[in-house]
Amino acid sequence: MLPECVTTHQSGRILIDDARHIALPLGVIVRRTPGVTRWAKYAWRAVAVLPGAAQADWQLLREEGDAAEFHAATVPLDLHAADAEAYLHGLHSETPSIYVILRETTDERPLEVVLATASPYEGQDYADNGDDIVEKVPMPPQLRELVEAFADDHYVHEDFIKRKRDKKRIDLKEDGKGDPRIHQLSDVYRAPGSREKLN
Repeated sequence: MLPECVTTHQSGRILIDDARHIALPLGVIVRRTPGVTRWAKYAWRAVAVLPGAAQADWQLLREEGDAAEFHAATVPLDLHAADAEAYLHGLHSETPSIYVILRETTDERPLEVVLATASPYEGQDYADNGDDIVEKVPMPPQLRELVEAFADDHYVHEDFIKRKRDKKRIDLKEDGKGDPRIHQLSDVYRAPGSREKLN
């Protein structure tokens, strides 16, 4: 069963397409601090997420000296039943997290918030491409409860089935480079006598 927060926020906050998919608006908070090198004026890092947040476009939330925090954007957190195993893997880590994907832009915005995901596998895919910034942001307790309930409802354990090997011994006799199990019309590496045995 999904936690009570799903039912409470269904009106405009959580969109349930069907029993196997949930889309939750997730606000992304990005912190700006002074750069540590002369080539970068600022350093940007995703530091928090806000479940059920309204839309925003780099709205300033607070300033502390040279540091500032922005509600950069609100993106959908999509939960799919097919990814239940990935969600459980992330939930059992030391710090269950949301993976926020950021990308450099050419317009006035410092970064584009591409997406947020609860799947560490999807986060790793974006990290591997080398073009995007992947930030690991701790899950708020209420969001963790929702993701865990969804994953528990849809996870199906699949037993590992070991593949059985062919018991035919093919290492007892080496006959050139040809495979003795395959009939061949000619083989420059096979002796004429062995070719007759195959026919």
